Amino acid sequence: MGLMLRYAIQTLRARKGSFIGAFLALFCAAALVTACGILLETGLRGTINTERYAATPVVVGADQNVHQTTVKHKKGKTKTKHKAKPLAERVWLPAGTAEKLSSLPGAARVVPEVTFPAYAVDSGGRIVEGVDGKKSYGHGWSSAALTPFALTDGKAPGAGEVVVDRELASRTGLKPGSEVVVQSTGAPTPYKVSGIAAPRSGDLGQQTSLFFSDAEAQKLSGRGGQAAVIGVLPKSGVSAGELASQVNKALSNDDGIRYKVATGGDRGPVEFLDAGAARIKMVSMGGAMGGTSLLVAILVVVGTFALSIQQRHREIALLRAVAATPKQVKQLIGREALIIGALAGVLGSAMGLPIAYWLHGKFVDFKAIPETLEMTYSVVPFFAAIAAALLGAWSAARISARRTARIRPAEALSEAAMEKRHFAWSRLLTGALVLAGGIVLVVVLSFLRTEPASQPVTFLCVVVLSVAVAVLGPVISRISVALAGVPLRLSRVGGHLATANAKANAKRMASAVTPLTLLIGMASTVLFVQTTMGDASTAQAKAGNKADWVVGSSGPGVPAGATAALRQVPGVTDVTEVVRTTVRVGLDKYPAQGLTPQGLTVNWDPDVSQGSIKGFGDKSVALSDVSADNLGKKPGDSLRLTLGDGTEVVLKVAAVYERGLGFGDLTMSHTLVSKHVDNPLASSVLVKTAGDGKAGRQQLTAAVKAFPGIAVLDRTEVDGLAADVQQSNAEVNYLAMGLIIAFTAIAVVNTLAMSVSDRTREFALLRLVGTTRRQVMSMLRIESALVVLVAAVLGTGIAFAVLTAFSVGMTGAAQPSIDPVMYVGVLALAAVLAAVATMIPGRFALSSRPADVIGSRQ
Repeated sequence: MGLMLRYAIQTLRARKGSFIGAFLALFCAAALVTACGILLETGLRGTINTERYAATPVVVGADQNVHQTTVKHKKGKTKTKHKAKPLAERVWLPAGTAEKLSSLPGAARVVPEVTFPAYAVDSGGRIVEGVDGKKSYGHGWSSAALTPFALTDGKAPGAGEVVVDRELASRTGLKPGSEVVVQSTGAPTPYKVSGIAAPRSGDLGQQTSLFFSDAEAQKLSGRGGQAAVIGVLPKSGVSAGELASQVNKALSNDDGIRYKVATGGDRGPVEFLDAGAARIKMVSMGGAMGGTSLLVAILVVVGTFALSIQQRHREIALLRAVAATPKQVKQLIGREALIIGALAGVLGSAMGLPIAYWLHGKFVDFKAIPETLEMTYSVVPFFAAIAAALLGAWSAARISARRTARIRPAEALSEAAMEKRHFAWSRLLTGALVLAGGIVLVVVLSFLRTEPASQPVTFLCVVVLSVAVAVLGPVISRISVALAGVPLRLSRVGGHLATANAKANAKRMASAVTPLTLLIGMASTVLFVQTTMGDASTAQAKAGNKADWVVGSSGPGVPAGATAALRQVPGVTDVTEVVRTTVRVGLDKYPAQGLTPQGLTVNWDPDVSQGSIKGFGDKSVALSDVSADNLGKKPGDSLRLTLGDGTEVVLKVAAVYERGLGFGDLTMSHTLVSKHVDNPLASSVLVKTAGDGKAGRQQLTAAVKAFPGIAVLDRTEVDGLAADVQQSNAEVNYLAMGLIIAFTAIAVVNTLAMSVSDRTREFALLRLVGTTRRQVMSMLRIESALVVLVAAVLGTGIAFAVLTAFSVGMTGAAQPSIDPVMYVGVLALAAVLAAVATMIPGRFALSSRPADVIGSRQ
């Protein structure tokens, strides 16, 4: 064993060039695994710091989850499983909860908190965003103690007054005595600034705060005495743990009500609901990226090791000829792989940390996760990456060396001199089975109708079909050369040499085609999955929107007063308010919307296939065809669901519609939904006009001029905004999969460069028999073009098959949306990578004198 290890180290020293490719592949794989593992761990246990409740040791909130308990009886045993999923909106605490806690022996003060959207309006009538473009909230003044906020100027607010935080005052020039219009949950209302307040620890970075009198805050929240959160401040000498125990005991007798009593680091999720939901998103993204990157890494590393061992065929043949046993050869190659894997794993895992920080920062920039979700990691992702690199290297080496180690010495020497011409039936059978498995996955993909189910299968299809290309590579290469042989010979010397080389070295060509095929297939799939979904949903929304105008807001939403004003405009026939949310049916999440029944059938056409939306009311629900199939519901059935704030309702299914991508899976009445969301203002208002006095943009704009931030858009402008939103959402997925594509691109360059660099002796022999440097370079250019052409055909075919299946499943039609410019860009990238990885090593290989090269290789 020690002898094999010493030989392995000596081999690595002597053949550094042959192992650089394998090292780079494993290094990148370890870095990706580490980064994805850190994202995954951040999602599982990431820290969410509190801001508003920094001075409140114990915070009480309602349980923000919907729960499901299942009991199974099997073989005399009872198994109970409990699952919980987060809700989209804040669950409010019942009125009177604060009074139950006020008598606790350890509580010095119990402070109920109400939270609602509240934005200042500047002198120009524009909505003022929160700090750094974040949200702005209104609260009751008594809850200022929870941060704590303290007055730096002025006095506490009374009726018709507001206290603004110091950061907002510095941006807007507000001071005590100023008048400011506030857009909150109702009509914009003027208030007098009574004071300026600031937190003792510095201005808040995640939100802007406006404080009203407690009575005004309750009125604006519209929650009838309920509290969003309750802060409990302890008496002197009472610990947070002791006080939390008292709170839990006091609330334990409330049947049917679940509470969240938080201390320390658990207070953050109570304040920032989106941060809690983002943790789940991070788990999903980290798992998806990590799983896909591992599959890609295995394919790339196996291919790289196969090429490395192929280049050492003569060396291994000599070892077999001097009586080395197959076991010893396997041990030698295995130890070489473990040494490379260990080195690449350690260095790659260290590189994964800055990549994880960069990804986290980008996700925050794209607003996929909030800034309050801090990155959290332990040694586990690093050790996992090192283990993956070791296991990947060892497995790849064993797979690649399996046949070479077992071959008889005489056969090994003959094959080292010339590549074996016939194809192993076992490899052909394996390739056929992998291809069949890929086809089965594509068929399965065409039946998946939800994005969470289809996304991982989509990329798995690309990887499996690329594996089939890798296994069947030599056969594909020979067929390709046979088809391209005639046009290649038009270039007399270069084309003839390229054809002869490709025929004689099908495995070498296959090793170059595989990563390039994976690059083209993966990049095309990542790009055009997004365009397929985006174009389908935009087309459905466009076809279903029958309104002449859409009224939107740059602030929290369109107030009911603006909607009432629009209804009074001459020529306006129908006005429909839209509010959006997310609901749960059981534990399953569905995007939903609430619409006012007035003008519903005129402004909105979801393409009803069953039932009718005429007579749609507060007890009605309409389902998309996908959700109806998932839930097994049809018109006339009852559906029990949980609204965004945890309220359970039973509604009657009125209709099933086809345009679910454009309008969400569930549609309910605006009156019902608006009572159970954090922001009750309409996200948009659909306006239909008719008659000789048909209202235009000018008349509608004049009707809502008293409402800040309101804009009247025509259908073209709405379509443009929808496209921008789709692009913004797609950027997250582009970034998530972009690193894997970059890794694949590195593998392409790596493999091609290894392949060319090993041909120094071949080039020298060609030079000695009269071939010029220019003719050899022409041969390389033609070989590179042939590799790109074959990879483009295979990668495009894989991507098209996968995208078509994805389109059938998600949209019901075999219509993948492919952007020609982006597609040409993918092919151009592949061509440039192939050219760079071929031409530069080729020039280096031709830089030495042929006689010196031949002499050094004896």
